[in-house]
Amino acid sequence: MFWDKISPLYDLFENIYNGKVYTGTGKKVAEMIDSSDVVLECACGTGAISIYIAQKCKKLVATDFAPGMLRQAKKKCSRYHNATFKRADITQLKCRDKRFDKVVAGNVIHLLPDPKKAMSELERVVKPGGKIIIPTYINMTKKSGTIAVKLITLLGAEFKRQFDLDSYKKFFTDMGYEDVEYVVVDGRMPCAIAVISR
Repeated sequence: MFWDKISPLYDLFENIYNGKVYTGTGKKVAEMIDSSDVVLECACGTGAISIYIAQKCKKLVATDFAPGMLRQAKKKCSRYHNATFKRADITQLKCRDKRFDKVVAGNVIHLLPDPKKAMSELERVVKPGGKIIIPTYINMTKKSGTIAVKLITLLGAEFKRQFDLDSYKKFFTDMGYEDVEYVVVDGRMPCAIAVISR
């Protein structure tokens, strides 16, 4: 699996290419987390966002489909005893309805063949009054990010879609989400964070 293969080098690549956004996204997401929150993070990758969430929340359940990514995340967050790591498929979460105060799914929605299925799972597991937080890299111009996308695609990643800010907003509107706020973490390849209130 591609994500397993690149897991030992993923942080290095991100920090060299897009470090400001890579760390800035985790910090920005953590600002949306309260100390009483029980948080689910899907597609946690190497724990770039997890490490900031774990510092803020009551409990974090971080999941990813790739065991290699989970190993990296677990290592990175080893000093946080409120964080647990599990293998999971974002489109078939094995947990009860309305369990989490906040649900985070970072940089995964553009990779999924059926994002609607993932969104309905995120909706299912978040509590009423909770938030679904979805950070996704966007291209602000036609040229920005194309080198990174081409490189990662050459290595074996499969992008199902790419967004600029307008098409990212339209993506959620087309799925029927109206109460969405957007925060952009700016840098070489910016990250748009969609925050859906339930």
